[in-house]
Amino acid sequence: MTLNPTTEPQEESLGALVAAASDQISTLVRAEIELAKSELKFDAKRAGVAAGLFGAAAFMAHLCLILASFAIAYALVGLGVWTWLAFTIVTVFYLIVAALLVFLGIRRLKGLTGMKRTLRSLRTIKSGESELSLATPPAPPGAGQVGSHREPVSPGQ
Repeated sequence: MTLNPTTEPQEESLGALVAAASDQISTLVRAEIELAKSELKFDAKRAGVAAGLFGAAAFMAHLCLILASFAIAYALVGLGVWTWLAFTIVTVFYLIVAALLVFLGIRRLKGLTGMKRTLRSLRTIKSGESELSLATPPAPPGAGQVGSHREPVSPGQ
């Protein structure tokens, strides 16, 4: 018996293959650009909030300078009067608030993502693997496959 296929697979022309590849590459590039833009927008928003917190800290530090100046002036004028102590307490309070704002700003900056998904996607493309195959979990084992990963126990052990 000779094996003679009745239908041969259709071969696409080289032009059609190039056109399909070009279309897929342009779609992929557009998707990567959109992903990069969305990640940059997220990071820019976090950096803006951090910059606002640093600005608030700078304003509080400026207030501390003014209050410290008044405290020193009253201390020099009154040298036995305890009024300057009140100004110093307020100054220390503002310094604590400014330090808290700087701490919050630093924490916001540490939370930047750095375009992790875009870099992972580019590495996946470079290695030639499909991102869908990485994202989908493996199928559960069938009835004949359950326990197939285990080694049999020999009676001598």
